[in-house]
Amino acid sequence: MRKYRAKRKITLVDIAKAAGVSAITVSRALREPETVSAKLRERIQQVVDDFGYLPDPAASALASARTNVIGVLIPSITNNVFADVLRGIYSTLGTASSYGIQLGNTRYSILEEERLLRVFLAQRPAGLIVAGIDQSSAAKAQLLAAECPIVQIMETGDNPIDMMVGFSHSDAAVTAVQHLIDRGYRQIAFLGAQMDPRTQRRLEGYSRCLKKEGLFDPRLIVTTTRASTVTLGCELLSELLARAPNAEAVFCNNDDLAVGVLFECMRRNIRVPQDFGICGFNDLEMMAVAAPSITSIRTFRERMGEVAVEMLISKIEGQVVASPVVDLGYELIERQSTMHLP
Repeated sequence: MRKYRAKRKITLVDIAKAAGVSAITVSRALREPETVSAKLRERIQQVVDDFGYLPDPAASALASARTNVIGVLIPSITNNVFADVLRGIYSTLGTASSYGIQLGNTRYSILEEERLLRVFLAQRPAGLIVAGIDQSSAAKAQLLAAECPIVQIMETGDNPIDMMVGFSHSDAAVTAVQHLIDRGYRQIAFLGAQMDPRTQRRLEGYSRCLKKEGLFDPRLIVTTTRASTVTLGCELLSELLARAPNAEAVFCNNDDLAVGVLFECMRRNIRVPQDFGICGFNDLEMMAVAAPSITSIRTFRERMGEVAVEMLISKIEGQVVASPVVDLGYELIERQSTMHLP
């Protein structure tokens, strides 16, 4: 069995002596690299690397009243939608940024979100990026009391806790359903999974649009709280057709379900789009390469992550943010799956 012997901890003073500068200069180079010349910064960084020095985040927090960590809370780390958002967050920070990311996965759980917020806020983050606008009263109270800038992402609303960047899921759903109506479909179904607040808003938009046109039929709504998969899309279409064999088209709350619907249509020899139209949501890469290609609502997820970081850092550094709410909008991408003539 290996035995570990405690070694003397390398301190900021050790780094300063080796680099021939003051401890204050080292601290500034590590925490605010833009305030130190590139040549000096490189010299200090070389000593840091040689010594294997690791800054103490707790000590830094006590000294500055906050860390240089940005907390990010999302409901899934496997969902491609949130992977794109994270890509935008990390690419905007870059490798040279003085800010780091601490990632939390709430797994669509209100209780887990509350717990992670307690953990993150106790560590005095520089800022927080939080998915969604439907926090529980307890989580909202924590966020309102937080002594750091906050950006809520994925949606827009009237009452941001601090700042917000996203789009209207309800309006996007109306656009999708109206497109199906304009292409001649009348018996239009909704397939939904997970049924998180964003999915519920898409269902609301679907219902609102069809009611306005006098085409709403509750039998055409099939939902489940199960996590979304392509296989689930196949299963939900089978359930829909057993319940409403006259269904002519479907608006899926995401692209995984839409691809599953296409596969099930192929299995049943249902022609798409002649006999059945399909529209997804988010416009993942697979929608363009499916055969036939699938219409979807394009959302600007990577840009959402970029804007969230830009807003957060501006606020952290004392700059004025032009607008606390940024609506990135959405775009309907029409493809072969809805090219149906009345």
